[in-house]
Amino acid sequence: MPPVIALTCDRRELGPAPRSKRIRPARPEIYVKEVLVQQVLGAGGIPVLIPPIGGDPIPMCDWILKACDGVIITGGAFDIDPRHYGQTVQGRLDRVDEARTGLELALAGRCIDANVPLLGICGGMQVMAVAAGGSLIQDIAQGNPDALDHEQPNDPAQTSHLVSFSSAAYINIFGSKSIRVNSTHHQAVDRLGPFVASGHAPDRTIEAIELEASNFCLGVQWHPELLDDRLVFALVRAAEDYR
Repeated sequence: MPPVIALTCDRRELGPAPRSKRIRPARPEIYVKEVLVQQVLGAGGIPVLIPPIGGDPIPMCDWILKACDGVIITGGAFDIDPRHYGQTVQGRLDRVDEARTGLELALAGRCIDANVPLLGICGGMQVMAVAAGGSLIQDIAQGNPDALDHEQPNDPAQTSHLVSFSSAAYINIFGSKSIRVNSTHHQAVDRLGPFVASGHAPDRTIEAIELEASNFCLGVQWHPELLDDRLVFALVRAAEDYR
């Protein structure tokens, strides 16, 4: 059986307004980028979409760890409330979704403890760091006025800046010590917990992390799925070995 890959989903209070003369009000939606689903399928995996449920996330996490061979925490347009890493709000805080954050923090922590192959994308990397006891820079521009603009104005299917790697894991995946990436975030990892920083932007913002001696536990601050499929393929290969 192909490896089963869980992908966490985002949600919005109102979906796109229907184009119809009939009464079809926009309603709340749970969704994930189709490109990620297609990349998992293309790599030989079976994607399973995980909704951002409220309440106790542990039963859902237990099911995921039993049923799935790998996990992708997908990221999205949201922030993690600083209370989750022992701080108060000290500046800009964008949309929060406590149901999604609660599920993803619990899921990341369980995957790390059980050594389940795990890939965190953008906000998903931040979730991984916080779940393991790390913290975030609440707003890059506020903390470092000389930092790059990490919220590029152009299409994220285009690149914005360079990331340089110090890790064999990333160099092997990308075949290079540096690549150009997109950038759509205003927060970044600060304290790493048990992770190591494996990639940096030119302004030293942490762009890639990993948990050494794990089956596969990588997080990146950009959205690689909009550029190529190499990280998703690597996650699915690790999930095959885990299975």
